[in-house]
Amino acid sequence: MSLTYEGRVHRFGDEVNTDVILPGRYLALRKPEELGKHCLEGLDPDFIHRVRPGDILAVGRNFGCGSSREHAVIALKAAGVAAIVAVSAARIFFRNAVNLGLPVIFSAEAAAALREGETARISLDDMSIAQGEQSWHGQPLGDEVRAILAAGGLVPRVRKALAA
Repeated sequence: MSLTYEGRVHRFGDEVNTDVILPGRYLALRKPEELGKHCLEGLDPDFIHRVRPGDILAVGRNFGCGSSREHAVIALKAAGVAAIVAVSAARIFFRNAVNLGLPVIFSAEAAAALREGETARISLDDMSIAQGEQSWHGQPLGDEVRAILAAGGLVPRVRKALAA
């Protein structure tokens, strides 16, 4: 199964924490679409009006630091974010993202160079990131991480394994 993503790029800097991705006052919301409406509103109130399904975030260092809430990843996915290209991410955010089927690709060069508002393409098959004539490679993902992402998250992966 080919894992590719193509969408417009939205840029954010370093140390974007989970409380900025989804402010704590919205944690009582249960429906993903309701969480998505508040995605990144504290950092960029217009983000939710610009993001479209399939879009890509290009972010700096330590993305998703702070609390371990899964709500941040759920909000990003519900808002339409299909993948993240990062210099680095908090470990628990990365694992939450994998478990919920949101790819986080580590490439400092691509994260710094991707241009806001322009379309980029990511392929997990060869860990490539491309925009226009430029291309970069991300750090390899382990086989199990790739399998979880291919299944759409950890729960679908386990369900598939149990059904087999």
